[in-house]
Amino acid sequence: MTEDTGQDIANLSFEAAIEQLESIVRQLETGEAPLDESIALYERGDKLRAHCEARLKSARERIEKIKLDAGGEPVGVEPLDPQ
Repeated sequence: MTEDTGQDIANLSFEAAIEQLESIVRQLETGEAPLDESIALYERGDKLRAHCEARLKSARERIEKIKLDAGGEPVGVEPLDPQ
């Protein structure tokens, strides 16, 4: 299957998870893996995708936007509200 299969997904960095997910996608796209292995790859890929989404959401919540005064000068920061 993929490298680092024994590693707990929750401990992966975003970059490591994306790298593994891309590797899984490449393997599945070739269609050369046996059915059982393809299913296992897909399941791990789905867990990696969810992990990446959670890491992105967490990063988004930590981003701050700069508050400007009427003259356009920075006066501080506040949490980013993407809605």
